[in-house]
Amino acid sequence: MNVRKIVGSEKFDAYLISMFCFHARVDDVESQRERVENENIEDWGAFTDNGILAARILNNKFDFIIDGTPVKSGGIGGVSTLPEYRNQGAVRDIFRKFLPEAYRSGEVISALYPFNQAFYRKQGYEVVNYQSNYELKPALLAGYKFDGTVKRWNPGEAVEEYVQIYNEFVESYNLSVLRDAKSMMEQMKVDKLYKERKFSYIFSLDGKNIAYIIFSDIQHDPAAILRVEESAWVSRDGFHAILAFLGRFEADYGNIQLPLPYGIDLLRIISTPGAYDIQKTCRYDYMLRVINAKKLLETIRKPSDCDFVMKVKDDIIPENNCMLRVAADSVSIEGGSGIPDITVSVCALAQMAVGCINLDEAILRPDVLINAKEDMLRKVFVEKKIFVVERF
Repeated sequence: MNVRKIVGSEKFDAYLISMFCFHARVDDVESQRERVENENIEDWGAFTDNGILAARILNNKFDFIIDGTPVKSGGIGGVSTLPEYRNQGAVRDIFRKFLPEAYRSGEVISALYPFNQAFYRKQGYEVVNYQSNYELKPALLAGYKFDGTVKRWNPGEAVEEYVQIYNEFVESYNLSVLRDAKSMMEQMKVDKLYKERKFSYIFSLDGKNIAYIIFSDIQHDPAAILRVEESAWVSRDGFHAILAFLGRFEADYGNIQLPLPYGIDLLRIISTPGAYDIQKTCRYDYMLRVINAKKLLETIRKPSDCDFVMKVKDDIIPENNCMLRVAADSVSIEGGSGIPDITVSVCALAQMAVGCINLDEAILRPDVLINAKEDMLRKVFVEKKIFVVERF
């Protein structure tokens, strides 16, 4: 396959491939041509020798937060191949050309929602546990009380108060993305409120906004389900306000579905006699890849006495295949053929750097080998909070 960026009218051809592969039903696809062809999204395609577009991927641009610092990142979406060209390596070929280009363009990490974890692991991506989902009955939250102000957002109203809470909340979570009013509106917007039944509420105490929640009403027999789409808080009072609010719906819903970011375990902190009845599931449908190992190691938080040598292995991006000396305020390429303190694949490094596994878990991987300075490595590679809500 011939791989290159898609341009001009080819973007609409790529759009049709995705519409076919994702089972989309659109009344008038031709009406989307102008919008699609003018979209400023990096689009890659695999073409047959006859010039037919067989497969495509989109690389959406983001600035993901890593230990408080936004870094240039990509969010892979739209991965699709026409059935007549499947099992010929089209998507693989795109990644093998795209990933080194992502390095050259300055990206530090790349993320995606996988259709097949094993396939993407071959491209250097690794699973990240980014969220836990809790299902519980509203009555279990009856013990929480909130005496502040609760206000519902109505379509057409400003969203800046939500933006402020969100950005204050996510700055301490890895893989989160700061928002402006436009991107916040994308999360909250609703065309037909009482048909879509998607509602947003903000909570304030003593004149200060402390939390918000966005939830949907899901039809279900024998009782409807309240599904929380997103929530954020800036204090303990804010988190408790959300729980207290959900506890008010005992007469309306049979169950509540509450997602919480990695690092916040509801079962460890909830105060209710019925905690055993809460069901918890973890989300692993998100994968991460290191695009620039040196820049990622420069970005992560390190102790003041940090000093170790890491050997990184990457089969696709040659610049990542190197030995790096990691100090508190610098990361440099280490020459020579000495023995590193730790050897990792880019798959393992992705998990370790963002903090979705600790070192005890990392050393159980076959692609992690510690030779020295284990105590130092334990101070560097610790578990961290992760918050992922952007879809691409």
